[in-house]
Amino acid sequence: MDNKTDFETFFAQAPQLNPNVPKITGVIFGYRVEEIENQRMQKIRYLDQLVEELPRRKAMEKMLRK
Repeated sequence: MDNKTDFETFFAQAPQLNPNVPKITGVIFGYRVEEIENQRMQKIRYLDQLVEELPRRKAMEKMLRK
């Protein structure tokens, strides 16, 4: 936040996404995460989905379908 990094830079500098991230499914803001065609937007929605699940105290392993 302090660096004012945008999503494009954030994902470009991220080491790599978890290989199970495509297993994240569901609807976020009215869109099915697995059907979003724009890859950057899909990555953003994956993060949204994970953040939405955190208050439900789901284990990260369950969210990533390990």
